[in-house]
Amino acid sequence: MRPFKIEIPQADLDDLKRRIAGTRWPDELPGVGWERGVPVAYLKELAEYWRSGYDWRAAEEKLNRFPQYITEIDGADVHFLHVRSPEPGATPLIITHGWPGSFVEFIDVIGPLTDPRAHGGDPADAFHVVIPSIPGHGFSSLTQTGWDVPRVARAWAELMSRLGYDRYIAQGGDWGKVISLRLGLEDPEHVAGVHINMLVTFPPSEAAIAELNAEDMSRLQHGGHFQQDGTGWQKIQSTRPQTLAYALTDSPVGQLAWITEKFYEWTASENSPEEAVDRDELLTNVTLYWLTATAGSSAQFYRESSYGDAAFAQTWGGPWPLTMPAAVAVFPGDATRPIRSWGEKVIPTITRWTEFEKGGHFAAMEQPELLVGDVRAFARSLVREPARA
Repeated sequence: MRPFKIEIPQADLDDLKRRIAGTRWPDELPGVGWERGVPVAYLKELAEYWRSGYDWRAAEEKLNRFPQYITEIDGADVHFLHVRSPEPGATPLIITHGWPGSFVEFIDVIGPLTDPRAHGGDPADAFHVVIPSIPGHGFSSLTQTGWDVPRVARAWAELMSRLGYDRYIAQGGDWGKVISLRLGLEDPEHVAGVHINMLVTFPPSEAAIAELNAEDMSRLQHGGHFQQDGTGWQKIQSTRPQTLAYALTDSPVGQLAWITEKFYEWTASENSPEEAVDRDELLTNVTLYWLTATAGSSAQFYRESSYGDAAFAQTWGGPWPLTMPAAVAVFPGDATRPIRSWGEKVIPTITRWTEFEKGGHFAAMEQPELLVGDVRAFARSLVREPARA
């Protein structure tokens, strides 16, 4: 386990700006807006800001304020943030990102989680926060096949053990959701609870569909539309990630469009993703993917964990027969909208289900106060034991 500091060579930043300036732009059909992908006019403006207005060095300095480390686990170099709370009785919390997110998503919740006293909260709600990057994402390496959800969960259990945490909470959305749930299955003696801010619920039977009320039927219909219209990225990343990698690793504007589309579609935004997330934070996340050249390696996780319909359904739909309490935070702008009665069948230990009125897929960026509050409330419901580290 060694300390890590982000230090991107200036030549890489200069190359990024040169590539943006040399973009060969596609044509666009009139009047389609966002229906067929990211609009050209919007992306041109965003790309120009990325080239001439965005400041990676300021973002780098902000990220480096948090202690970072790299440790080798099962053949992969795992990058993680480890921010200890000043409160001695703090609860260990491991937070896992998804795609197309990264550890960058959680920068604004670290302070309130680790030091609630300094943010107007109760010091009893403090956490020691660990935020690892999935192998193939960010500064975590991927050099071999086989890194699927269970393997990542086992790596996280090993990481928390190395850090000396005997009892901890797992939290996540997107891939972080399924990894956190799997972590509860892999390490039940040490996981005190699992909190997720995304849940996919598949119909358990035809009869179950007939029993839905109007609100839940609307959620099911939303899921059906999402399956038909919004899963193109999943199909290609779970089948041909290497082919996709050539385009996204060579063209920063291609990488920008590939990620920005999801920040538009999966957030509570109407006209552009900046209505839901800060533009610079969005670009920091995109820039991380670009500078680490992880478009392809991050896509490999889909191939490993959701190749084919059966694997997709098992990975995202469960079941997860946990033995510890679980909490579900539902944000209305998310890509998926779960049905509670079905969710309680695949996660039988749900003790907390919160429906929020605003927010979406990237909850830590869109509604950090709501997410932090829900994690705190869930942690309070668990029997606290002293953390050792």
